[in-house]
This record gives sequence, structure tokens and C-alpha cells, in this order.
Amino acid sequence: GVAIGGDRYPGTTFLDHMMRYEADPECKMLLLLGEVGGVEEYKVAEAVRAKKITKPVVAWCIGTCAGMFETEVQFGHAGALANSDSETAEAKNASLRAAGVHVPDTFEELPALLNQVYSDLVQKAVIVPRPEPEAPKIPIDYAWAQELGLIRKPASFVSTICDDRGQELLYAGMRISDVFREDIGIGGVLSLLWFKRRLPAYACKFIEMVLMLTADHGPAVSGAHNTIVTARAGKDLISSLCSGLLTIGDRFGGALDGAADLFSTAYDKGLSPREFVDSMRRQNKLILGIGHKIKSRTNPDLRVSIITEYATKNFPATPILDYAREVEGITTAKKDNLILNVDGAIGVLFVDLLRHSGAFSREEADEYARIGTLNGLFVLGRSIGFIGHYLDQKRLKQGLYRHPWDDISYLNPAALQGGMSATKNDRVQVGAAKITSK
Repeated sequence: GVAIGGDRYPGTTFLDHMMRYEADPECKMLLLLGEVGGVEEYKVAEAVRAKKITKPVVAWCIGTCAGMFETEVQFGHAGALANSDSETAEAKNASLRAAGVHVPDTFEELPALLNQVYSDLVQKAVIVPRPEPEAPKIPIDYAWAQELGLIRKPASFVSTICDDRGQELLYAGMRISDVFREDIGIGGVLSLLWFKRRLPAYACKFIEMVLMLTADHGPAVSGAHNTIVTARAGKDLISSLCSGLLTIGDRFGGALDGAADLFSTAYDKGLSPREFVDSMRRQNKLILGIGHKIKSRTNPDLRVSIITEYATKNFPATPILDYAREVEGITTAKKDNLILNVDGAIGVLFVDLLRHSGAFSREEADEYARIGTLNGLFVLGRSIGFIGHYLDQKRLKQGLYRHPWDDISYLNPAALQGGMSATKNDRVQVGAAKITSK
């Protein structure tokens, strides 16, 4: 096949190529696809009428819809415009049909007409069908194959929680419009991005409660203190937030992970609460999640009451919480403030949630507890408070912080060795050698 283009002045014409195929003994029938505009199709019709072209010709001129418009229409390229009635597609189709060319009534009928003419030639033995040669294998375009999902390039890393490639952002397969339409809240979004699944409504509510309870605990705790000092040193929000977050660990915030692990491990081993407490005492270890500086059995922590009451009413089961409560009964018998604190309550309840919500297998529940999910909840919740402290200091325009001398015990080694008592004027150089001149 040859495409001559649609310019007003083409380099070759329909007739040039039709005559070349007419002279080719291997060619048994001809197909012409013309269009609105120009008069080259009339030359083909005249050649058929004059018997210059004797082989069967099937033809169709596209653009018959131009007659439906009230004004002249320019179709695509320069030649596709009827400058007179003779250049319309209808007129050229009629002329070709009158000359003896096979022209269908509509474009949709063209395949059937082609098949009819071909079959007639086969029946007359003009065409002897032969097996089609095997088509050469042309590699599919890489970009197209990638779009079809047939191939992929080696990935730098794998992500399974979010997809931003399509028309709409997906959170674990859920469209962002559905996130808002179904009003799943921040707990629902967290369940999608952290756990790759929708958790029950009560579970999402519990997650939001944890974030609310852990958002802040005053300016005196180490994380908030660091954030405030960094903000007052003139640093930006991110630097101040990071300085606070870097204090989170076993001594600050990490009790959630530790409490969850201690209580669930003891429960899984079948230790009675008394056996668990005695084993921790023999090892001279603290029970993470037990104890409070201010709160006690007679002055309970309302934060603990809020989440434990909610869990008791809404969770399918709370065996780890019940176990921790029995441990609390033993520890508070010794000292009134050895209560289940908020870190311990969140830790054991989250294990109960993972194990008994029906959303996770036991292996999945244990893995999420092991890889730091609880610590992530504390980090996320406490970031709210840290940012609040940063904004508070900036709003108050607080200057550089310097810790007061009277809150520091300066111990001068030389004074102590001489039996002298240390005073505020006895200052110590730490990590510095004495420099003398020779």
C-alpha cells in the first residue's frame, strides 16, 4: 500500500500508483481510499471507464459527513476541503460507482464488500490463496509495554501502601475520594498506610484516642524541653522537632513497646501475674508500663481510665489488659503508685487490638508489635505537642535559653580532693587539658 498524503499538490497521484499495480501481475485487485477535496479520484474513475484499469477496484471516499454541516469544513489537512460540489465525497463516490468501481453505500460496509470481491476472485481462480508468511516479530515499544503492564524496569525500591500514578491517589488501593466520601478519619488513613487494610471503626477510634492522649505531657519532659531549647536557639521547625524526637527511646516514650513486649511475652509463656512480678524482681528489672511519679491507686490517671474503659466496652477481647490489671493489683499492694500507667495501658491494649480485631493473623500481629508500630504511634502523637511548643516559643518571641547556675551542681575535683566544699564559683572544665606556656 501507498499513502500519498492529503496535500493540495502531492508528489504522486492515485492514478500513478493504480497504473503501477495494474501492470503488476502479482496484484489481482485494487483498493482506493480517497477523501473529500481534490479531483484525483475522477482520474481513476476515467481510467476504469476507459479500460486502462481492468482489475477489480474497491473504493471509498471519506468525508461524506461534510454535507451535514451548514458551512464548509476543513478536515485535518490542506487537501481535505471541498472547494466545489464535484470535490465532495458523495460526488466522487457516485462517479466511481458509475464507472464500474465497487463502492459501498457506507464506510461500515467496506470490509464486507472487500470480502465479497475477494471471494469472487477466488471462486474464479483469479486468486489462489496461499499460506500467509510468518510475520516478522517486531519488539513492542518499551513505553507502551510498560503502560500495558507487560514489563517493568528494575525497581530502586518497592512500595505497597500508596500509588500516585493513576488519575486518583490510592491509599492501599482505596481512592482518595472514597477516603473523604466514607469519612474514615485519620485513624482510617493510618490503618491504610500502616497496616494496608481497613480496620474496624472502633479500632480507628482507638488509634485516634492514642494520638490525642500522647500529643503532649507538658514542657518539662525531655522531648518538649529539647524542642523548646532548640526553638529558642533560633532554629527552624524541622530542626526543633527533630531535636525533641531524638530523645524518644527506652527512657522516654519507648515504654509503650517495652510494656507491650513484657506483658504479652509473660502472658504467652503462661506465667501467672505473681510469677511474672517475682521473676522481674529476681532479675532486678523494672516492669515497663508500671509506676507513676504522681498518680496512684487512690489518685488514678484519667488517661488510663479513658482508654481502658473504651477498650472494655468495644474490643472483642482484652486478655493482655486483664493480665496487666492483675499485675497492677500485686504491685500496688507493695506501693500505691505502682499503677498501670498510660504507656503500659496503650501498649497492652494495642496488642489486644492487633490479636483480636480479626484484621490480622497472629504472625502479623506479633510482627507489627515487634517492628515498632507502638513507638510510631507515640512519635506521631507527640509530634503534635512538639510542634505546638515550637510555635508557642516563636509566638512568645523567647530568646536564647541558658540553664540557671543554681540548678546545676558544680563539683570541682580539686576542691573535693582538698576536702573543701564546692561553691557556685568552683567551676569545672570537662574534657579539657590544662594549657601552660614553656
